[in-house]
Amino acid sequence: MRVAVTGGSGVVGGPVISHLVASGHEVVALARTAAAKEKVARLGARPSRGDVLDPDSVRALVAGADWVFHVAGVNEMCSANSRLMMRVNVDGTRNVADACRRKGVDRLIHTSSAVALGEAAGEIGSESTRHRGPYRSRYEESKVLAERLLESVSGLEVVTVNPSSVQGPGRATGTGKLVIDVINGRLPFLVDATFSIVDIDDSARGHVLAAEKGVSGERYVLSGVTLTIREALRRVEAVTGTALEARYLPGWVAGIGAMAIEVAYRIGRRRPPVCPEMVSVLRAGAAYDGSRATRELGLEYRAVDETIRRMIDWFRSQGLIG
Repeated sequence: MRVAVTGGSGVVGGPVISHLVASGHEVVALARTAAAKEKVARLGARPSRGDVLDPDSVRALVAGADWVFHVAGVNEMCSANSRLMMRVNVDGTRNVADACRRKGVDRLIHTSSAVALGEAAGEIGSESTRHRGPYRSRYEESKVLAERLLESVSGLEVVTVNPSSVQGPGRATGTGKLVIDVINGRLPFLVDATFSIVDIDDSARGHVLAAEKGVSGERYVLSGVTLTIREALRRVEAVTGTALEARYLPGWVAGIGAMAIEVAYRIGRRRPPVCPEMVSVLRAGAAYDGSRATRELGLEYRAVDETIRRMIDWFRSQGLIG
């Protein structure tokens, strides 16, 4: 089967390509830069130069494809250019969907995010969750708008996957960077909160299973475990054998501190390591139920300690931690 992938050089998309190639599919992947071209080629895909914001290159990518995995996106908080994030995540999705319809693609597998579920505080998010209304971040807004855009697309099978925080070898951003900074003693403070993760390899298998078995018009949450930040750091300590120094602040104090840090970094024309948006998301916490993917797609999640061990081993191999 011929499969096209956007975002194949990224943290989520790279393992998706690996699984597709291992399954015997012919994979072509959009590559925006020379580095991306080299990476997807190493994974076994044929690079197709282009950008999701360039409709012509997207149409060239998907021509002749049976499935298209739209994984490309920008995931940032404290962003210096949230407008670009909105363009990539929303307009890019529109370009991919339009190209799929024009070129007669059978099925589009869209990578959204669990944050798009929009669960209320204290609620466990699932496929049936009704969005609370207000957005907690610009990233959440962009993913919700992209999903709504796809709901109005006709003449195309669309299956949506909503991964929670993707962790494992290759992830050094987002929550992964938080762990790196804590281990290296570079994080000024933490807010204890609940969050859900999915192993990077489980996420990739979930994508492929969604293509094979998912129902068009449905979404599938990919989430293996829910932890508090304190619990997660205790597990990291057990793997590294190192006691971690972490200072926990009340949410309102952390918010004030984040505001001061953001102002100082913006004055210096640097991207701040923390900001009020980030603290707001942490304070709200997140918990997701990924059991539908197990029941209906057959996805089995690995143990969280294995994910953490794989992640720490990769950090060490890359010289990201001591």
